[in-house]
Parts: sequence; structure tokens; C-alpha cells
Amino acid sequence: MDYLALNKAAWDKRTELHVDSEFYDAPSFIAGNSSLKSIELDLMGDVAGKKLLHLQCHFGLDSLSWARLGAEVTAVDLSSEAINQAKELAQKTNLTAEFICDDVYHYGEETKPIHDWVFVSYGALCWLPDIDQWAQVVANSLKAGGKLCLAEFHPVHDLISGYGYFHREDADLDEEGTYTENDDGEVSPMLTWGHPVSDVVNALIKAGLVIEQLNEYDYSPYNCFEGLKERQSGEFIYEHEHYESPLVYSIVASKR
Repeated sequence: MDYLALNKAAWDKRTELHVDSEFYDAPSFIAGNSSLKSIELDLMGDVAGKKLLHLQCHFGLDSLSWARLGAEVTAVDLSSEAINQAKELAQKTNLTAEFICDDVYHYGEETKPIHDWVFVSYGALCWLPDIDQWAQVVANSLKAGGKLCLAEFHPVHDLISGYGYFHREDADLDEEGTYTENDDGEVSPMLTWGHPVSDVVNALIKAGLVIEQLNEYDYSPYNCFEGLKERQSGEFIYEHEHYESPLVYSIVASKR
């Protein structure tokens, strides 16, 4: 089964819904607001004048939010519909970013070690079958002293939701709609893979990167899973057996 073709079709379809959803709230961004969350903002700090590569950028809200903060942004996504929408959004906001339609691995064959930051966030890694190859793309994209900021949903929640925690070569086939409130109920088959935190950390080490921070968070900045409740503004928690579950982890890793 061609996982790239299957997932591209699913994300092309999802993008059409997402650009009009309250979940993503594109009008608020166009009006001047940022889509970035405190987790990545705190980890990365001032990005003005920095070259930033955003892998799996969807339709560009975060990419253009970094551009609005002064970063020189290149952003990559598999979905041609997402890239087209990102380019339209850039025109509407008079923001500059280079948007490239490509899958991560193929893009990695052409990438150059010129970036100060590689940014990857929230629901990106599960679409990739080979986490070692992903880590090598990250390393190959960073200049000496450059850093990765990964903010990702915690795989413990996948386990609670009925998926495996540890990586398997065989993908999980999901046949479901999307997570935004305007889901039309149409099924979009997709292939995903689990990656435990240890695999991600070890892949980055194997690629020659130095782990500077590994953090876990008991909340999600997105209300995108069933059973979440809002603890305070922008912090959605999930209680399992009366305890709060880890929902996000972050990694900062640097290239020597």
C-alpha cells in the first residue's frame, strides 16, 4: 500500500475542512494573532533573523506565525492542498515564507545544512514510518549550532486510546474523519506508526544531535482528543484512573 498517496489524499481532504474551522481560526490569524503556543515559544525564544525550517507545516499558520516574529521560514508539507492554502494565507497577510510540497524523506535528499532552527510540532511524527531517517533529515538541515524544537503529542495517550506504544513495522490503518468541529463525517483512510519517546531520543542521538532538553507536560494546548477538560485557558487535561496523563512532550536538540 502506498502510504504517501493514501495520507496525501486524506490530508488534502482534511485541509479543505481545516481552513474553515473554528479549531484553527484562520480569520483570527489574518487579523494579527499568532497560532503558536507557549511551549514552543518558551523553548525557542527570539527567532528574529533566524533561518527556520518547519517540517510537516500543514496549511502554514505556525510557519507564518514564525515569519511574523521575524524568522526566515521554509515550510514543507506532503499535502498540495495545504501548501496552496498556505501560499494564499501568506498573500492575505503580506508575510513571506517559502512553502514546498514534498514528503519529509524526499525533501531530506535535497536539504542543506543552513538552518538555525528546525521546528516540528503536534501530531507530526505518527505519519512517518522511519524515525531514524526523520532524525537524519533534521540533522542534515541544521547548520553547526542549529537546534531542533520538537513539541509532540505524548505516545502514552495513544496507548490509552487503544493503540500500541512501541513502534511496529506494520502501520495502523485508521478510517475516521478529522478532529475539527466541522468534521463532515466522511471517512479518510490513513496509515500511522507509533514512536515511543525513547526511539525519538535515540534517533536524534544517532543522527549526531545533542539532547539539551526533554520535557513532559500534563496538558495539551489543543482540545483535539476525546475526554479532555479545560483546566485553565489553553490547557486541556485528561484524567486516567484519577491521575492527569502526560499529553505532550518536547525536545530541544542541537548540532555540534
